[in-house]
Parts: sequence; structure tokens; C-alpha cells
Amino acid sequence: MNGDEKQDADEALVPRLNLIEDQPLATRADAYAQVHDELRDELEGGDVHRNA
Repeated sequence: MNGDEKQDADEALVPRLNLIEDQPLATRADAYAQVHDELRDELEGGDVHRNA
């Protein structure tokens, strides 16, 4: 990911979290789990595979 892509992703995170926060609790929990997985994959370089 280049600098512009990272900045775009960073700027998109807050609105995404705001949308998640407005959802019912069960939906919100699933959405936060998905964000968590995506961020973890990014931080780990996407080289760790999870069991689905």
C-alpha cells in the first residue's frame, strides 16, 4: 500500500466506524470483528491465514 492508499484507508476508517456505531448491537459486534480482522491482516502483512 502506498502513502496515498494508506491515507485514503485511514480517512475512511472513522466514517466506517461511525456507521457501525449506529447499528444494533449484534450487527455492530460482527462489523467490529470484521474491522478487527482487516486491521490485523494489514498490520501482520496479510501473511497469517485464519481458519474461516
